[in-house]
This record gives sequence, C-alpha cells and structure tokens, in this order.
Amino acid sequence: MNTTTRETPRLSGLAPVFDASIRCLILGSFPSPASLAARQYYGHRQNHFWKLLGAIFAEPLYDLPYPARTRRVLAHRVGIWDVYRACIRPGALDADIRAGEANDFAALFARTPLLARVCFNGRVAAKFAPQLARFGLETRVLPSSSPAYTLPFASKLELWRAALCGGGKAEN
Repeated sequence: MNTTTRETPRLSGLAPVFDASIRCLILGSFPSPASLAARQYYGHRQNHFWKLLGAIFAEPLYDLPYPARTRRVLAHRVGIWDVYRACIRPGALDADIRAGEANDFAALFARTPLLARVCFNGRVAAKFAPQLARFGLETRVLPSSSPAYTLPFASKLELWRAALCGGGKAEN
C-alpha cells in the first residue's frame, strides 16, 4: 500500500440519474469534492455542465434547484452518471484518481432499453468508450465541462450540442 492510499480515504460516488426512457447518458469520471459534499452531480458552481445543458435544452437549468435540474434533464431523455463508483483521489483533479472501481454498466443498461448513446465528459471518462461501445452503444467524447479545461464556453457548447443532438463527432 502506498502513502497516498494510506492517507487518502476511499471515496464513493453518487447514484445515477436515469429512468427507463433515457436515450443518452452523460458519463463523467468521478464527482468533485464539492459535488460529493452537496450530493449533486456537477455541484461546483464554476463547472460549466449545467450551463451547457441549459443552453442546449433552452432551459435555465443552472438557476434551478438540483431536483428540478435532474427532472428537466430526464425530461429530455438524458441520464447522468460517472465511470467510477469508487476511487481514491486527493483533491479534485481527474489525473489524481487512483484505484478506480468501475460502475456496473451492464446493470444500468438492462434498465434503460432505449439508451443508444453515451457521451463522455472529458478524457478520463472517455477511457471507457471502447468498453461501452461493446454494448452496441454509440459513443462520443465531449470536452470536459470543468473550468480547469480552458476551451472557451462557446466552443464547448458547439461540441456538446453536436454530440447530444446527434450531429458530428465531439472531441476534445
């Protein structure tokens, strides 16, 4: 066992946001410390996730309470989850994720018969694209919604819109 493992506790992620009607699933890597503390996906107010989806869906998601946000996303047949159910991560950077334990995708997919597309929020999550493509799902890689990924918002929005709305391939 290394020093980081001894000093940093193993973290558990959040439950998926989905219902049987979703057609698209957005997978991040693992919730940030702010998201874990709030028990909300993309809970850090500077993360662009809710602003991106709000612009795509033409709804003020960023300004809504979290339960209303998730209801509105589900109304657009989009689910939210992460690739890791648990990991060791000192801090918020995806690059620091260690000993990641993958979520049970097969169990989720069995409960989402209309799911056709998985969009990965950033490159760390996208490492799972080949694995999930084996389920017969279309996969897209999105530029990270994190404010640490400095692509301008308008550029992120264009790529996210293309991926979620079925246009060209999104890449970062």
